[in-house]
Amino acid sequence: MEKLFKLKENNTTVGTEAIAGLTTFFAMAYIIAVNPGILAQSGMEWGAVFLATIIASVIGTLVMGLFANVPYAQAPGMGLNAFFVYTVCFGLGFTWQHALSIVFICGIVNILITVTKVRKYIIKAIPKPLQHAISGGIGLFIAYIGLLNAQIIDLSAGVPGMAALNAPPLWLFLIGLFLIIILLTLKVRGAILISIIVTALIGIPMGITQTAEPVSFAEAVKALPTTFGVIFTKAGLGSLFSGDGRTVLISIVTIFSFSITDTFDTIGTFIGTGRRSGIFSEEDELAMETSVGFKTKMDKALFADAIATSVGAIFGTSNTTTYVESAAGISVGGRTGLTSVVVSICFIASAFLASFVSAIPSAATAPALIVVGIMMASSFADVKWTELDEAIPAFFAGAFMSFAYSITYGIAAAFIFYCIIKLCRKQARELHPILLVSTLLFVLNFILQAAL
Repeated sequence: MEKLFKLKENNTTVGTEAIAGLTTFFAMAYIIAVNPGILAQSGMEWGAVFLATIIASVIGTLVMGLFANVPYAQAPGMGLNAFFVYTVCFGLGFTWQHALSIVFICGIVNILITVTKVRKYIIKAIPKPLQHAISGGIGLFIAYIGLLNAQIIDLSAGVPGMAALNAPPLWLFLIGLFLIIILLTLKVRGAILISIIVTALIGIPMGITQTAEPVSFAEAVKALPTTFGVIFTKAGLGSLFSGDGRTVLISIVTIFSFSITDTFDTIGTFIGTGRRSGIFSEEDELAMETSVGFKTKMDKALFADAIATSVGAIFGTSNTTTYVESAAGISVGGRTGLTSVVVSICFIASAFLASFVSAIPSAATAPALIVVGIMMASSFADVKWTELDEAIPAFFAGAFMSFAYSITYGIAAAFIFYCIIKLCRKQARELHPILLVSTLLFVLNFILQAAL
């Protein structure tokens, strides 16, 4: 164990890594039921997507843990699955088989830009002020996810407001929030995981923590062939580019949109969680400049993330990405790939224990996301708020990540405004060429999406 994960070198223990893995898993376990529910709207079988979600998560997370030795978990991304169904299938008229094929190609593109170190050079090109802004912005984003999951923010009136505290789930959420804050303040070991479990148990007599198993494991196995490998049939890649010129163009634009979103979601997560925790050190970044192959943690982590999307598409799910909820495990001490291995084991068990995993209510996990977001928002302290060239990009990074529900849009806004300010101040020479190209690609992406 020590030789494989270098626990002493990373100042951690098996117990700490196990707690971190459980914490991360419970923070992201909602995807097991939510992802099939969303993708099934496109015509895919719920059971097939359920199993594909678990398989993609296990493979992606194991590669992240065993190959890169970093504490990140992977699963089909929220937002990307909605884009898959509502934009690609419903809006643009693609079949789900074609949509899976587009996701597969997106994964291949990400593998290529990772092998050629393009993604690594993008990370190197991001100025320190923007890195702090991205890290703090992700903190707000995670906390906002928690607030939305708890449904304490009421969006029904068209204008966001606080929900009336007249429902048992909200009471349970508040109990969990108070509990986790008290435990963290008292510096109780495993505070986040303890609060999730205790809150879920309290939810049983309240009627909130309820088991449910829409599809059994055996039924899911029978359904999996309907999605597994379908991209390699005539219904998938065989006919994706067989339409007219406009259809081919739309396919290419969609692949580009998927790829740029997936790439910057991952970059944002690594920057936001890996720097302050020391998982990706500055020495590691310096080594990236001269390394050949996959020698640094960042090299390996980016490659692990890149292959996960194509693997997921083969089994039958939308883009698999590095989960920002990994911050929950990192916040309790997860520092090595052993955390990821624990998450993978939990995902495997969930295939057979779907009823119990699905019983953990969002009211129990939402407080964990909120406090992790609070911890990460501390990166804003490193932003010089009195200087507009740092304050403006930092503000828009946090605002767009939260309110637009997208790490990528937050990074795009930060890049665009940072470049505008530098150009206005005639400091264009300070802009790294890769930063400029990335910003132009963001602008192009927005233009193409508007045109289509």
